[in-house]
Amino acid sequence: MIELLDKGEKVKAASRKLRLLSTDEKNEAILSISRELEAHKEGILLANSIDVENSKKKGMKESLVDRLALSEDRIAGMIESCKNVVSLSDPVGEIENTWVQKDGLQISRVRVPIGAIGMIYESRPNVTVDASILSLKSGNSVLLKGGSDAINSNKAIVSIIKKALTSAGLPEGSVELVEDTSHQAVEEMLKMNQYLSLIIPRGGAGLIKFVVNNSRIPVIETGTGNCHIFIDYNADVDKAVMIVENAKTQRPGTCNAVETLLVHRAIAAEFIPRAAQILTEKGVELRGCTESIRYWKMLPATEEDYATEFLDLVLAVKIVEDVDEAISHIEKYSTGHSEAILTNDYANSRRFLKAVDSAAVYVNASTRFTDGGEFGFGSEIGISTQKLHARGPFGLKELTSYKYTILGDSQVRK
Repeated sequence: MIELLDKGEKVKAASRKLRLLSTDEKNEAILSISRELEAHKEGILLANSIDVENSKKKGMKESLVDRLALSEDRIAGMIESCKNVVSLSDPVGEIENTWVQKDGLQISRVRVPIGAIGMIYESRPNVTVDASILSLKSGNSVLLKGGSDAINSNKAIVSIIKKALTSAGLPEGSVELVEDTSHQAVEEMLKMNQYLSLIIPRGGAGLIKFVVNNSRIPVIETGTGNCHIFIDYNADVDKAVMIVENAKTQRPGTCNAVETLLVHRAIAAEFIPRAAQILTEKGVELRGCTESIRYWKMLPATEEDYATEFLDLVLAVKIVEDVDEAISHIEKYSTGHSEAILTNDYANSRRFLKAVDSAAVYVNASTRFTDGGEFGFGSEIGISTQKLHARGPFGLKELTSYKYTILGDSQVRK
């Protein structure tokens, strides 16, 4: 693992230089990345086509192939992300608070970069760009460890990023890719606390659990989304069907897609057949409780189904007595990502917002909006499902910490 340690040393050294860069220098580097992505998009698409073909041969399910696949539109999205991040305010150096103590010391709390960040993720080559540009804008270096299914795509993208950063005068090691796709490389990376200040895993529950259980480096969990939508007794059925269809079928392989549908008993007879008809036509496999099956032909749902992030065209369905039973179900099975209530009852909407302890809680909207771009953050490095120090879309400011600066005039403590 000499190569891995060498890259760890490089990102650590680069982090010391990046913290000194001006906003203009960082922005120019990110714009250079956008230009290089545009100039070399054919090479990226060629590399990605190899990854997609290999994944199909291995039998990867269609929704996950969709996460892996790039297109001209998705590369255009990467380029747009670069421009969006450039337009964002630079959090580094932001003075959050200043006060003067009775002894005359002026104390300020100032935003600073975290340092060298390790990013471990699966599929989705666009994450390679997002993680790089957000890290750079916040003054951090980043060591990337993508999955084996996207290795050709990631190598092509990081090669382009490194070329852009060199031309912009940024230090070597600002962005590095671990090309060893073995499980052992992940294990070794998690021990590199002498180089890395933070590890961010983004992927399935198995990856995140392994990282949390084995890392010597502080971890922020992102990604796993067992998301719920509750249809209340007086929801607008037409609008509810539209929202559920969007939350399940627009991109089922994403962490903010709905996985369990909870339906108030009073509206079940009207809502379930309407929603099931549309969802079935879109290829969704429904797995319901005993009562749900009375309204539409579904597979019987198991306990495991309600605890599963399917990342596929599969939806668990359960009829509940009221908003409190819906909240209890969510509390038992949720991964703390995104939940929604569709209702015209103001009191129930407020109760749901207060009682559901997830990173994003919606009233009358699709869970698919849990995204850094949709929240106005420009981009994101993932969706944090924990409470410290970041929660929800993990954007630019969350990639910084703070320190105290103290200005004195020969004070000594008495």
